[in-house]
Amino acid sequence: MHGQGVVKGYAIGKAAVMSAAALEVAHYRIAPDDAGAECDRLKNAIIIARDELQHMAATLPDDAPRELGPLLTVHSLLLDDPMLFQQTCELINERLYNAEWALTSQGQFLAEQFSLMEDEYLRERAADIRQVIERVLRVLSGSTALLSNLDVDAFNDPFIVVARDISPADMLRLRGGRFGGFLTDLGGPTSHTAIVARSMNVPAVVGLGHFRALIRDGDTLIVDGFSGAVLVNPSEQVLAEYRQRQADYAAERAELALLRDAPAMTLDGIAIKLEANIELPEEAIAAVEAGADGIGLFRSEFLFMGRADLPTEEEQYQAYASVVKTMGGRPVTIRTLDLGSDKTLDGDVTVATNPALGLRAIRYCLANPEIFATQLRALLRASLHGHVRILIPMISHMHEVHATRQAIESACRDLDERGVPYGRDYSLGAMVEIPAIAIAIEPFVESLDFLSIGTNDLIQYTLAIDRGDTDVADLYDPMHPAVLRLLAHTINAGERAGKPVAVCGEMAGDARVTKMLLGLGLTEFSMHPQQLLDVKKEVRQAHTNALRVKVASALNRAERIDLAALS
Repeated sequence: MHGQGVVKGYAIGKAAVMSAAALEVAHYRIAPDDAGAECDRLKNAIIIARDELQHMAATLPDDAPRELGPLLTVHSLLLDDPMLFQQTCELINERLYNAEWALTSQGQFLAEQFSLMEDEYLRERAADIRQVIERVLRVLSGSTALLSNLDVDAFNDPFIVVARDISPADMLRLRGGRFGGFLTDLGGPTSHTAIVARSMNVPAVVGLGHFRALIRDGDTLIVDGFSGAVLVNPSEQVLAEYRQRQADYAAERAELALLRDAPAMTLDGIAIKLEANIELPEEAIAAVEAGADGIGLFRSEFLFMGRADLPTEEEQYQAYASVVKTMGGRPVTIRTLDLGSDKTLDGDVTVATNPALGLRAIRYCLANPEIFATQLRALLRASLHGHVRILIPMISHMHEVHATRQAIESACRDLDERGVPYGRDYSLGAMVEIPAIAIAIEPFVESLDFLSIGTNDLIQYTLAIDRGDTDVADLYDPMHPAVLRLLAHTINAGERAGKPVAVCGEMAGDARVTKMLLGLGLTEFSMHPQQLLDVKKEVRQAHTNALRVKVASALNRAERIDLAALS
């Protein structure tokens, strides 16, 4: 079977199949007189599930993955939202569904709203809805076992957890076991399974479809976190091959660890900045541990999702400032709110002909000036503690740049009037993810302090390909000559103007294309902390000037670049 490898590495072990409450509860209709009691049963289950999560968050052991605390808090907030109970209770009263049926129906509706969002990180928040629903279903059923059918003492090999999805709370309960890998039917690179597995450095493959239904406890599994392949009950010859791959990879990681404090400099003396992408404030620690030169992309959406109210200025300030302080003077690039047009923050569903091309990102912020002003004030206050780079997503017109600067000036005046201190050492930059800005880049370079190329969206918009659509995903091509020309045009414009240009999309963390990006003139990369040392190794083996000649020659002929020829 094949899915998406989200944590590199190889795992070999016995399958431990996790129960899936949502798939196993009974659906039946109740008598009208029983609706009140059924609503009470639901309410009590939600309270119990919420209290359990809050207790877990408050009593996390010191060696728990640092990401778990905030993720548990998000889930408890979701359960605290009165809309979850009220709308589910309406289904019980109106359709006479039993509590489990009503809850799964409401959960499916909410999850579908999130899954329609354009932004990949926000799409993955549909998993939060599913996971809290399953937690309540377990309480309703009276069953809390995750791996009830498995004799944990029967096998010497590590266990490979196989699940429909794994919530943060389940991750915590699994902690301490001899788990060598995680496999899920659902999820993507920003799912909680992926985030926590990365923090544990455990190989993981997600998006496997209906894999869980095909596996039995005790099956022998091989997990290939590189290709996303999973082998079931392989032959001894195949097992021996993958055990050797495991040993080779462990030796390679040990060698890479020695590069942590080595400078990221090419053979011809060009200094390269290697920065980190993070989703949550706590991940800044991993960036420091990986030797990152700064934070190249900090997504701020985590503060706004999974709640009924908007985050306050103080709450945002504390989150941003914690990252700036953790980075100890290294620059921190924080992207302003990037929400799509298909769902508003208060949960009201809106209709858009094409959400990907609608009122999202900076368009949404400028259309909601109070929300934008609150975030800008928090960012300005956080810049007291270090250099903050404010990154504006989905810029396509110069008037959006001017409007953003005016919004920042207005935020400064608000803080001055209140006598609240803030930093003046901040920069303003834009995401280059719409072909329009890449083609007509010159005025943007002149007006902004820096640029950051979001290759994920730039590729999709350039090629008119939704990489999440399995029917056309094979046409998603980062190496398409048109994409590379847009990258080169943007990087060259920044070089001429003396303005820094970074790449913060998935291409930046793909060590296979590091030398190609160096050949385009790129000197600033931002990626997941786990990828940093792989890229640094490639940088230290590269001769930039020679690469630029080879890459320019291929671009001029509109040919595909032979990555092997750049080695």
